[in-house]
Amino acid sequence: MKTKYLYLFWFIALLPIMIGRDFTPDNELRYLSIVDEALRNGTIFTFSNQGVIYAEKPPLYFWLMMIGKVLLGGHHMWFLSLLSFVPALVILITMTRWIQKENKANEQTALLILMTCGLFAGLTIFVRMDMLMCMFITLSLYTFYRMYNGENRKRDEYLFPLYVFLALFSKGPIGLLVPLISTILFLLYKRKLHTVKRYWGWKSLLIILTGCMVWFTGVYMEGGKEYLDNLVIHQTVGRGINAFHHKEPFYFYLIAMWYSLAPWSLLVVGLIIAGLLKKKINTDLEQFFAIIILSTFIMLSIISSKLAVYLLPIIPFSVYLSVLLLNTFDNQSRWIKIAIAFPAALFISVLPVIFYLKRMEETAFLGLVPIIIAGGILTISGLMVLYLLYHKKKIYRAIYTLAVGFLLSVFVAGWSMPELNKYLGWGELCKKAKILAQEKKITDYYVYNIHRAENMDVYLGKDIKIIGKEDLIKSITTTGIVLLPTKEIKKDEKLRSIIERKEHYAIGNYAVVVF
Repeated sequence: MKTKYLYLFWFIALLPIMIGRDFTPDNELRYLSIVDEALRNGTIFTFSNQGVIYAEKPPLYFWLMMIGKVLLGGHHMWFLSLLSFVPALVILITMTRWIQKENKANEQTALLILMTCGLFAGLTIFVRMDMLMCMFITLSLYTFYRMYNGENRKRDEYLFPLYVFLALFSKGPIGLLVPLISTILFLLYKRKLHTVKRYWGWKSLLIILTGCMVWFTGVYMEGGKEYLDNLVIHQTVGRGINAFHHKEPFYFYLIAMWYSLAPWSLLVVGLIIAGLLKKKINTDLEQFFAIIILSTFIMLSIISSKLAVYLLPIIPFSVYLSVLLLNTFDNQSRWIKIAIAFPAALFISVLPVIFYLKRMEETAFLGLVPIIIAGGILTISGLMVLYLLYHKKKIYRAIYTLAVGFLLSVFVAGWSMPELNKYLGWGELCKKAKILAQEKKITDYYVYNIHRAENMDVYLGKDIKIIGKEDLIKSITTTGIVLLPTKEIKKDEKLRSIIERKEHYAIGNYAVVVF
C-alpha cells in the first residue's frame, strides 16, 4: 500500500470517534468553558475558569478553539479533533520524510507503529494542546538537523527559532527545553559545540524573545502583575521544583513508558536498549534520535510535575529509531518475535474477555454489537500475527497485520460512541436536564458530588450551583434540576427514598431529578 493511502486509512479509522465522541469532563469540557469565558470577557492573552485565574497554558491552542467557536457558532467535536489530528499528521509526514534517505524500506512500518502507539493514537483525537506542541518540537528538530547537514534553505534560519517559540507558545517551557537541550547535547556529542551560534545565535534569540515580549506584554495589559507572576513563576518554577499538581516520584516514567508505547512497548524499548548495548546506533540521525529520547526522558523525570502525556514528544523518535534499528538485528531472533507475539496474545484474549465482562452491570456496555465485532477483529488479528511469526516467519507482515487489525477495530468500535457517550461525558445528561428545565419552567441547576461539575455551563448555558449532601437530603427549598451520580442514590437509603418520590431519569452513571 502506498504511504499516502496509509494516511487516509488512518484518518478513516479514527473518523467515527472524532465525529461521534462527547467531550470528556476532566479537561476537554474545562477548556471549552475557559474559551467561552474568554470570549465573553473579550480577553485573548489571559484566561480564567469560573472566574479563577487559569495561567497553566499559553494562549495559542485556546486561540484556535476560539476561532472555531466564532466561525462555527459553537463547539464541534469534528473541528476540535482536527486540532490534534492535523498536528499528528504533520508529525507522521515529517518523521517519514526524515528517515527516507536512511532506511526508506521501513517507512511504512514506522508509520503503522506510530499510528497505533497507545499515547500517540489517544492524543490524536483528544482536545489537548500536547500534540500541537509536539508538532512544533518535531518541526524544530527536523529543521535543526537539515541545518546541521547543510541541507537547509535560507528560511530555515528563521523557521527553526519560530518553531521553537510556537512550541513554547502551545504548551509551555517543555516546548523550549526539548529542542534546546537535545540540540546542544547532540552538538556536544559530535564535538561541534563551537557551531552552536549557528542555531542558537542572536537571530534565534531575537525571534524567541520578541515573541515572548509580545506575549508577556499582552498578559500584563490584560491581567496585570498577578497574572504575569502566575504564568512566569508559579507555572514554571513551581511545577518544575515542587509541583502543586501531578507530583510523582523520579521513576514515574519508567513505568508510564510501558503503557504509553503499548502495544509496541517490548519491541520499541527492546530495540533501543539492544541498539545502545550492542553499539548499533551509528549514523548521525540514529544518534540524534537517541539523544533526543534520553535527554528528554531524564529531563521529564527530574521535573516534579509528571503525567504520562508529557512523554508524547519522545514517542515519535522512539518509534522511528526502533524501526531504523530493526534491520540491524536478525529478524528471526527469539526476543523480537516475543516482543510482537506478546501483544498478539493479548489481542487474542480480547473477545473472550469482552464476553465475560459484558455480563457484569458495570461493564454491560461492552455488549454493544460494534464493540463485540471490534473484539473479534482483534482476536483474529492476534491469531494471524502468531501464524505469520512462527509459521511464515514474516516479521514485517506480522507488524502490519497487528497495526491494521488495531485500526480496523478502532473504526468499528467508534460506531458505538452514540451509546457510550452517556458513560464518557455529560452531553446527554445536560441535554435531558435542559429539556426538563424548559418543560417545568425551572431556571436553576444543582449538582451534588460530581467532580468539576462547574464546567457543565458549556452545555447548560448558565452557571450551576454546587450543593452538599445535607441540602440534598433536606430537599432544596426552591425548585430546581438536580444532577448527581447514581451510585450516591444506591448507597444512601434516605437519599434514595427522597429521589424515588421525585421525577427522575437515569443517564449513564448519573441521574437527573426534578425538585
